[in-house]
Amino acid sequence: MPPKNQRWWLTEDSVSLEIDAHADTLYAMVSDLPRIGEWSPECESVTWEGEVDTPVAGTEFVGQNAVGPGRRIRYKRHGTVLTAEPGKAFSFITDEGGRPSTAWHYTFEDLGGGRTRVTEGYEVRWIPTWARIIDVPTNRHKDLLEGMRTTLANLKATAEAGR
Repeated sequence: MPPKNQRWWLTEDSVSLEIDAHADTLYAMVSDLPRIGEWSPECESVTWEGEVDTPVAGTEFVGQNAVGPGRRIRYKRHGTVLTAEPGKAFSFITDEGGRPSTAWHYTFEDLGGGRTRVTEGYEVRWIPTWARIIDVPTNRHKDLLEGMRTTLANLKATAEAGR
């Protein structure tokens, strides 16, 4: 069987990018989920559920997303923060039909000299059969890889402009 990231159905994958910014700065940007729409080509906005100053494991949110031609397919997802380790790792999982579905992970590797390797990845834990069927002809995996590359490139541009 081919490795998970080479299968035609969604399983998991990741992309990395080196950024001229400290890991703590990048972590603060990524973990401020209401800002994710500044970088992501798919997630338009996120709102925390309740009063949130600093997200911790268990913090909940709702994300508004748009995909497809002209970004006309709109949907929202409930999510829960899984990991919140400043300067190290931030992850969350979104629900599909009230069931934990896709986990998103960000890791921050300090390279020294104010440089950080940021890795964004996803791990599909469960999606309904209809979504798996649609994922094949639409090549959702390719879209997710391009989206992660765009997100990290936009994060890099914002972080490095702020130096």
